[in-house]
Amino acid sequence: MQIILAPDKYKGSITGMEFCDIVEPILHEKLGADVLRLPLADGGDGTIEVINFYLKGIFKIVEVNDPLFRPIKASYLYSESTKIAFIEMAEASGIKLLKSKDQNCMNTTTFGTGELILSAISEGANHIILGIGGSATNDCGIGMATALGYEFFDKRGKILEPVGRNLIHITKIRADNVDSRIRDVKVQIACDVKNPLYGPKGAAHVYAKQKGANPLEIEYLNAGLRHFSGLLDDYFNIKTQQVEGSGAAGGMGAGTVAFLNGELLPGIELIMQIANFEEKTRNADWIITGEGRLDDQTLSGKAISGIIEVAQKHNIKVASFSGSSDLSAVEIKGMGIDYSSTIMDKAISLDDALKNTETYLKQLAMDFTSSF
Repeated sequence: MQIILAPDKYKGSITGMEFCDIVEPILHEKLGADVLRLPLADGGDGTIEVINFYLKGIFKIVEVNDPLFRPIKASYLYSESTKIAFIEMAEASGIKLLKSKDQNCMNTTTFGTGELILSAISEGANHIILGIGGSATNDCGIGMATALGYEFFDKRGKILEPVGRNLIHITKIRADNVDSRIRDVKVQIACDVKNPLYGPKGAAHVYAKQKGANPLEIEYLNAGLRHFSGLLDDYFNIKTQQVEGSGAAGGMGAGTVAFLNGELLPGIELIMQIANFEEKTRNADWIITGEGRLDDQTLSGKAISGIIEVAQKHNIKVASFSGSSDLSAVEIKGMGIDYSSTIMDKAISLDDALKNTETYLKQLAMDFTSSF
């Protein structure tokens, strides 16, 4: 019997790696199963550890500009053997880098993220995966683009500082000095939101408030995104507003498509590509997955959604060991999950579940093996 262990994290409790450490020995002992670990993540917390499980890379530390153009040390993951770099924009352009009094996406930039991209290219990367969560910015990627050599001018021919408040003043884009190496690099962006660039559901109206902008500034930023969208469309012959996810990370979704010829993909799809998940699982009897909660969002971009898609394609049974579930047995079965159990079925309280996750997860694994 071949069993694939493909868990996501239990947020606030255990990682996918720890899940494998707990469950695998029981499957060996009780079933004599051939077990393969293929931990997954959906692009959120813990993603970089999962990616490194497959890439076996090293962390490169470089000095870059933070969202307010101050020097900081930031890191990214680089695998020499695959020439793949994984960059989290939050490391250079994240809101976590700013004190609350300094947070205002009128004044912040993605310049440091562009510097990380240049560093990865200089290391030899020919494939860059960019995670764009947790940004402090609303500059539509012009900071990143400036680091790569793009220039942005106002109507008087003055080069503009690449920050959100200047989007509305840009009248010309120049690419004469862009680093030519970027054309030969495949860029994929882990993006799990579908917001358009501007409008009521766009980058400014949905996210700028939490990045420090007041209501008037939100309207100003939205107008800037709308204005700049027209310039991008004309210059790159694209339709940015129609790109699903173009409003992600303060317009970084649109910026990466335009300036990097990037491809926006759900995080789980990218990680399954890196893991070569479908090829490695096609002969399995079971895939056991797990995550903190099964709910009505489970099939909306979470790890288990990708697992079920592959499993159904190759007629593989799926088991879920989750922390808790809001779904009925009929709903779970309807999703394509053949066996399901939760830690909250065993625990006396949430606090008990969190404190004794390992003990209860072992019980779930034992119950599963007893079902054969």
